[in-house]
Amino acid sequence: MSTPRHRSRDHVATEGDTAVDQSTPTGDVILSLTDVSRTFGGTDGIRDLTIDVHRGELLTLLGPSGCGKTTTLRTIAGLERPDAGQITIDDTVVADDDTFYSPEQRDVGLVFQEFALFPHLTAAENVAFGIQHLAADARADRVDELFDLVGLQAHREQYPEDLSGGQKQRVALARALAPEPALILLDEPFSNLDRDRRVEMREEVRRILTTAGVTAVFVTHDQEEALAISDRIAVVRDGRLEQVGHPEAVFQRPASRFVADFFGDAGFLPGVYRRNGVQTPLGPLPIEQFEGLAERPPGTEIDILVRPDDVTARTASAGQADGHISYRRYRGPMVQYRVRLADGTVVECLHNHTSDLALEAPVAVEIDTDHRLWWFPRE
Repeated sequence: MSTPRHRSRDHVATEGDTAVDQSTPTGDVILSLTDVSRTFGGTDGIRDLTIDVHRGELLTLLGPSGCGKTTTLRTIAGLERPDAGQITIDDTVVADDDTFYSPEQRDVGLVFQEFALFPHLTAAENVAFGIQHLAADARADRVDELFDLVGLQAHREQYPEDLSGGQKQRVALARALAPEPALILLDEPFSNLDRDRRVEMREEVRRILTTAGVTAVFVTHDQEEALAISDRIAVVRDGRLEQVGHPEAVFQRPASRFVADFFGDAGFLPGVYRRNGVQTPLGPLPIEQFEGLAERPPGTEIDILVRPDDVTARTASAGQADGHISYRRYRGPMVQYRVRLADGTVVECLHNHTSDLALEAPVAVEIDTDHRLWWFPRE
């Protein structure tokens, strides 16, 4: 059996089921939700949601379909009235037991996945729609400024039907930014774009929001998108917050198995704490890899989170193998393998695209990490 390799650094890690990273950026709180709930026919849409969003921050609500993230966004916008709790936007209470501001009374801009542009108006007229209260010169200056910001000066006189999906998205964002709202809400704004355009647009939208200094709440079910665009991520499950934290913290130090699994390809290696380390099906691991575990009594059973980039498989003779390849998927730049260990545990690994391990091939497995290992008490 192979001996795991380790290259420890000073990453913080603690017991997974209690570690919720609530770190926030500095700055004024622009949006505050306190114990907000919304039910539909007796079924919880969201329950006891409490979170603050700070000035200039891009917070992403992430979760599977039906988890309550869009309900949360609609409640912030005033499209749904909460059954309990309080919502404050820029120091103004916009919803509680006694108060409810309609959407037009709230200082928010909305960007939907359907873009919702007026088809009979040009791009410039769409952007100017929400700032009719400004004098003509001021309105024209604001429209010019926004078309410079989103890089669409050459398309300002075109109608929506003549624009690409990405161009429509930027016009919709410019329209939402035009009144200079305290908060921008984006509901899966890239879902109607193809993959390459989604990657391009999320980078562009991030640039635009950062340049404008806007505070934003972004909804998506795409984990890669959330990791790429967010200052913080709020993972939602069944209408409740599972974890809130910076992308690195949520990915590397998930607060629950649900969060670990939701970010994809999570493997759980069983281990038993002994005084001289942690015994696993792949050999012993040093106790220094596990923050807080030494405080538990010897014999404590744990599950160790291992992701595909932590694991390496190599061809081995049957007598030296830890398991066999049970799944192989070619992904272009890399090959993804699933390895079934002798005790039935399944772990995944990513190899260079030239790797050619065959299905059912016996392999030795090594854990090759440069960070402390995250763990959960055995269920």
